[in-house]
Amino acid sequence: MAGITEHGPPSGAGGKPGGPLIVTEDAELLDDLLRLCAAAGATPEVHHHAPTTPPGSGRPGSWEAAPLVLVGDDAAGRVRGIPRRRGVVLVGRDQDDPGVWRRAVQIGADHVLMLPDGEQWLVDRIADVAEGAGRPALTVGVIGGRGGAGASTLACALAVTSAHQGMRSLLVDADPLGGGLDVLLGGETAEGLRWPAFAGSRGRVGGGALEESLPELHSLRVLSWDRGDCVAVPPQAVRAVLAAARRRGGTVVVDLPRRIDDGAAEVLAQLDVGLLVVPAELRAVAAAGRVASAVGMVLRDLRVVVRGPYGAGLDDREVARLLGLPLVGEVPVESGLLRGTEGGRPPGAAGRGPLARFCREFWERALVADGGGAA
Repeated sequence: MAGITEHGPPSGAGGKPGGPLIVTEDAELLDDLLRLCAAAGATPEVHHHAPTTPPGSGRPGSWEAAPLVLVGDDAAGRVRGIPRRRGVVLVGRDQDDPGVWRRAVQIGADHVLMLPDGEQWLVDRIADVAEGAGRPALTVGVIGGRGGAGASTLACALAVTSAHQGMRSLLVDADPLGGGLDVLLGGETAEGLRWPAFAGSRGRVGGGALEESLPELHSLRVLSWDRGDCVAVPPQAVRAVLAAARRRGGTVVVDLPRRIDDGAAEVLAQLDVGLLVVPAELRAVAAAGRVASAVGMVLRDLRVVVRGPYGAGLDDREVARLLGLPLVGEVPVESGLLRGTEGGRPPGAAGRGPLARFCREFWERALVADGGGAA
């Protein structure tokens, strides 16, 4: 499989994505394309010839409106001369046919794809248009410099604040030994899937299906651990699930374990930024240095968040200097936070509290740096 020119597919009618248009008379090829559409969760429209705009209808035909057009190599001659558009893929089987490139140019195809080699790419492309894929979620990981640093509390507060600001928000618990973020949010009995349900995931996970399957707590979706014996999910499943979460857009906040195993490395590889929460004491700074070294092998953008009270000779800038990391700021101490969580009020829910204020300011800066596309 090789590409000619990469273009984004156009939107369907009314700005809503739809299934692809398939143009072919090759029964065997059609069976394969229908199978791949089913795997991507899309329902295609099938024609033997390119359907064009009906005369005098005043509305576009399927050729113009479909978000993606899959033209069988057998049908290339029949669509020649049709008005050109973006999002056309010429699909064939003969890897050794040099004429396929000429035919692709003649119909204005963006890509030439050969089956079966290009199946996974095509499933991903079909699923993208079926889901209406846009800007990926701004994805933030939070990790403690030592045990009890408050990383889970900050992760929850960031996610809750994001949701309260009207953004699509997902909180991911990547620490199987942390006790469950659903518990911290007061939703351990909420209906929905937990990590063990995704242990067998391979390839692509549908972003919409993932979102709908998870518990909804405090206006955000939460992927946590259950209270069973499963404490590990295969790295390929972690990769598939987090990629699906990112495709839905908005924000994704991940509570990371301090031990970086293969699963955690998969998460780190998909983060936009990591926040290292460090209590302002010398032993915590020393421990955080080891965590930062391990995380920095995978994640390029790691920054430090300092939590008081401060030890002798330390302030937030000194902690950042000792770790050699950019400083985000100080996580403020909030009285009554533990009492609030025990009463069912999650971290960050007190909109006027210092923790919520810190989180709002963080998202404002992060969204500006990201181009404002996470909303």
